[in-house]
Amino acid sequence: MSDRSNPHPKTYWIETYGCQMNVAESHELETMLQGVGLQPASSAENADCAILNTCSVRKTAENRIWGRLGLFQHIKQERLQTLIVTGCMAERLKEELIKEAPAIDHVVGTNDKHRIVELLTGVASGTCLLDGARYEFGETYHKDGDYSSFVPIMNGCNLFCSYCIVPFVRGREISRNPQAVINEVRRLDSLGVKEITLLGQTVNNYRYKKEDGTFMRFPELLELICVELDSIRWVRFESPHPRFFTRELIDVIARNPRIARHLHIPMQSGSSSILKAMMRDYSREKFLTLIADIREKIPDVTFATDVMVGFPGETEEDYELTLSAMDECRNVEAFMYYWNPREGTKAVDLPDHVPETVKLARLQILIDRQLALQSVEKTARLGKDEDILVTGHSRDDKDALLGRTEHNGMVVFIPYAPLHPGDVARVRLDSLSGGTFRGTHVL
Repeated sequence: MSDRSNPHPKTYWIETYGCQMNVAESHELETMLQGVGLQPASSAENADCAILNTCSVRKTAENRIWGRLGLFQHIKQERLQTLIVTGCMAERLKEELIKEAPAIDHVVGTNDKHRIVELLTGVASGTCLLDGARYEFGETYHKDGDYSSFVPIMNGCNLFCSYCIVPFVRGREISRNPQAVINEVRRLDSLGVKEITLLGQTVNNYRYKKEDGTFMRFPELLELICVELDSIRWVRFESPHPRFFTRELIDVIARNPRIARHLHIPMQSGSSSILKAMMRDYSREKFLTLIADIREKIPDVTFATDVMVGFPGETEEDYELTLSAMDECRNVEAFMYYWNPREGTKAVDLPDHVPETVKLARLQILIDRQLALQSVEKTARLGKDEDILVTGHSRDDKDALLGRTEHNGMVVFIPYAPLHPGDVARVRLDSLSGGTFRGTHVL
């Protein structure tokens, strides 16, 4: 252990990088720390203990964390502080982190986050590289006072897409006991939470083996959750895989209005040959048919997606197929990026890497195309009255409030009655400024 660690921490500081699952797990960890008497610090510099919950999905995330470790090295020269690195980067680069960043006191893998409280309360000591544990779900991932909450229902991934490091750092799929999920949903509903997001790396491949040997799958769990809802207005889920988006799941969404009519379905590429190289297990045609089938069954649905350009072997024709697929899907949101090699994945060894300049050019064209598409889709919603979840106050107008629609659109409006974050209001969508709606409060 570093000679600048704090053996009796009273305050903590948590920094979270990456996915929504990491955010949820940080919320759980914060609840546990407060449960043993620790309090949040006002800043990283003032904390007795600092915890970095890390991400390894992209190299850029790891680079940011390496940069932050330099700051904590400086802090520890000035005061006693225990520094813990956990999460996916800790899982992937355990020994390297200890070797290259001596300020770190403990490296705690993805499945060992529950041990952090033990480390801080003196159960364990010495530089610690915890390893080999089986993932355990917590009782709750809710942050006190929040009106929106994450509910992890499964962890890990069995699919091994050729570009993705997640199966190596999160491990194999494990599904949470459905009764534990229902219990958490009931608790959140009793607290007045208005929105929940079910989480998993392949969330719609949830499958829990019951005592009779049969499996509860995602559509059945989703239907059971909807029965429990009173305060909760919207149920969302992240991140589904197109392969497991079954007809049964579409039917469950269609007949349960509490399931938000905004679905994030990652496409990754519009070219069947690139999807095959990515090991995504569906074709362009199957993906576009899925989108069309959902639209037919749920006419008011909107979509978000993930799209990657510059994958090894991507030709100009492949790229044009992605652009045309985006035109057909008409997403209101898209998370767009270019391929970065991740050590240990199969894509690293594929031939015909796309030059960096070409990847950047293709990404910019894709972004510009998507911004135009989403403007058209959002403009089509003007004049409609929609329920919005109030999220806060506008920075530009002290009298205006911010809110978010069922379709994840941001709205600015002036209330005609007292409203607070977490309230649900009816708002008419009047105009569009950039990607943000301007609205009128409808009483």
